[in-house]
Amino acid sequence: MAKIVVIGGSGLIGSKVVAKLTEHGHEALAASPNSGVDTLTGEGLADALEGAQVVVDVSNSPSFAPDDVMAFFTTSTANLIAAERAAGVGHHVALTVVGTDRQNTISYFAAKAAQEQLIRESGVPYSLVHATQFFEFITGIAAVSGKDEAIHLPDNLVQPIAAEDVATAVARTAAGAPLGADVEIAGPEVMGLDEMVRRGLTFRGDPREVLTDPDAPYFGARMEERTLMPVSGVQVFTTTLAEWLPANPPRG
Repeated sequence: MAKIVVIGGSGLIGSKVVAKLTEHGHEALAASPNSGVDTLTGEGLADALEGAQVVVDVSNSPSFAPDDVMAFFTTSTANLIAAERAAGVGHHVALTVVGTDRQNTISYFAAKAAQEQLIRESGVPYSLVHATQFFEFITGIAAVSGKDEAIHLPDNLVQPIAAEDVATAVARTAAGAPLGADVEIAGPEVMGLDEMVRRGLTFRGDPREVLTDPDAPYFGARMEERTLMPVSGVQVFTTTLAEWLPANPPRG
């Protein structure tokens, strides 16, 4: 079995990936600033990657401001690739998002696209897993979309997925041979972004109204109708929003 280092291994997806890999007999190491591994500075990377066959990067920027998110993904990825080359890592797996290959003005997507390009050009065998929006994002989307005591969202189409299913896809990819390609993963249902948030808030008894507003931005940007949708060949997982909601009560 392989030694697999999971960058961002203490987060939502990373902790699940570590658990799944460990369950299947791999030596999965959760690496994050909390464990002394900092991809932005390079601190602890050499030691963490010693003897590793696979590196999984599910880390995320602490700030989504345009300059901050671009700096995070380009700097951390460059440092990680350099450490992988030095350690002889044979497979780099990165979690990214559906839609980075389409024209849009979303700064987060631009930063992820830059990260993807660094990985493709690195010379390290790789696999890129593009996920659709997580069900777990519902609360966060609502928090940044409020206006006049209501939530304004466009009805752009999404095919959301549960974080548990994302982790399954990433773990499977890490345990396999490098693809040298991109794969897309999604949940089973297509709905409007507004509908996803409305259903989530209604189930949890949140009284805020979700208004369908075609001109409303999504994290500060406007999108085409299908910017967030997967293309042909997508791997579809089975967890529905109706199944996910009662199993995932709000925290706190």
